[in-house]
Amino acid sequence: MWPEDFFTFAFVPDMYASLQNLARDAEAEDWDYQNTSADHPLPVLYNYIRYTYRKVAEEGKIALSEDGQYSCFNTGLVTPSQEAIYASFEVNRKTDVQPWFFKSWFRRGRWESNSFPELPDIAHYFDDPASLIFDTRRDLRVNVEHIIAENKERFPEPYQSMNDYDLQNLLNGAIENAKQRVRRNYKTAIPQYYRGQIQLLLPLSFGNPPRAVLALVAERHSNFYRVSTCLTLDMAYNNARQITKPDRDWLQP
Repeated sequence: MWPEDFFTFAFVPDMYASLQNLARDAEAEDWDYQNTSADHPLPVLYNYIRYTYRKVAEEGKIALSEDGQYSCFNTGLVTPSQEAIYASFEVNRKTDVQPWFFKSWFRRGRWESNSFPELPDIAHYFDDPASLIFDTRRDLRVNVEHIIAENKERFPEPYQSMNDYDLQNLLNGAIENAKQRVRRNYKTAIPQYYRGQIQLLLPLSFGNPPRAVLALVAERHSNFYRVSTCLTLDMAYNNARQITKPDRDWLQP
């Protein structure tokens, strides 16, 4: 019923001004990348809205007004006073374009909510809360060679310039440190939502143990976790923020 892509669903006259308004109204967060350049302001919030829309569209959690002229979805964000924030749209009067036209963000208590008999719920990402916790009893199987071969450009310098053998040895040691770190504190493993499943992010530190330089991605299987890729910290934060605002133990925005 609903298009998968946000920008196929709605025309937004000025996306970046709209995002700045949302960031102003919502509970304070840092929505910028810290280690990567972006093509537009507030890249984390930009992606958050796009993928939140995709999930609520998939779940059918977009509400219509009684006359069918307006629609809205729950952004999952709240104001500093913990009021839910919704994205609202009206039917696009132009033909052969997106069916909806972005109107505004509104708080649950605003008059705009009166148009909807029932306000939609937030996106749902998991059924089993255990999937959010790294089970240290399970084996962690890491494809070190594949991580280096496929993701070396994600490593910061000077590690990107190392030969593969030396980097492999360094990576093996960092993985062992990550395993010990998550055993000491289960919150070290941060969940992310990717392609319909929950994965766990583990910190990869070189040289300075408290400071992570990359995030390992652990996929849960029946009796073990498998790691075959890593993400930059900006990529990892971007994915993790889809579910909730991560604790800033090691994953900084």
